[in-house]
Amino acid sequence: MLNTAIKAARRGAAIINRASFDLDRVKVTEKNPNDFVTEVDQAAEQAIIEVLKTAYPDHAILAEESGASANLHDDNENVWIIDPLDGTTNFIHGFPQYCVSIALQQRGQITQAVVYDPTRNDLFTATKGAGAYLNEKRIRVTKRDKIADALIGTGFPCRATDNIDEYQKMFKIMTQNCAGLRSPGSAALDLAYVACGRFDGFFQKGLLPWDMAAGSLLITESGGIMGTFEGESDYLYKGDVLAGTPKVFAQMVSLLSPFAK
Repeated sequence: MLNTAIKAARRGAAIINRASFDLDRVKVTEKNPNDFVTEVDQAAEQAIIEVLKTAYPDHAILAEESGASANLHDDNENVWIIDPLDGTTNFIHGFPQYCVSIALQQRGQITQAVVYDPTRNDLFTATKGAGAYLNEKRIRVTKRDKIADALIGTGFPCRATDNIDEYQKMFKIMTQNCAGLRSPGSAALDLAYVACGRFDGFFQKGLLPWDMAAGSLLITESGGIMGTFEGESDYLYKGDVLAGTPKVFAQMVSLLSPFAK
């Protein structure tokens, strides 16, 4: 199943790569204020789904652009969760920080994960119980145990309906307590960066399952922890998430739990 997900990710990424050479011709639609979709997102998603459905015609799909497949129900045994282009705003501006994210959820648990960065040819993969890898090399979260020494990733609010004041309070607290705060603009890649040690932690509010499904398995299989702002495990459909090394995660919970829903 992992190999099929890798094949699908590369198929989608090939479409993204071709489009990246002539961004002026890419058609952009604004779904919501500052929330964009392009014909590239849609074409990449269809290519990914075609690969997955050819191999597993009975599996259900939950994808960012096309939504849920007709056979998606609460009791599905196998559901592919897909973000064909995480970081669309970066992509349409030529900022090389975006990725394809694919995860397989089986009986409610994420068991396979692929996050592929086509600009760097970085392939992050994980299988439940078998570890996480970057370009076939085993990865682990960092050994940092103090948030004061930690580089933390986050996502800035982009929609007018977001609570800007709340974010400003969170940013102030985290900036005062960590070594640095970064917002590259792709949550799926940010989570992969925690898994491979480029970040020591990550937090963001308002994410959707396809933003974090694959990244969540990369985190846990690399020795990290992922949870809600209160440290609970039911984050996938709640949307407010923390991730990090075990000790940094605990310190982030202490700092950010007052902002939990």
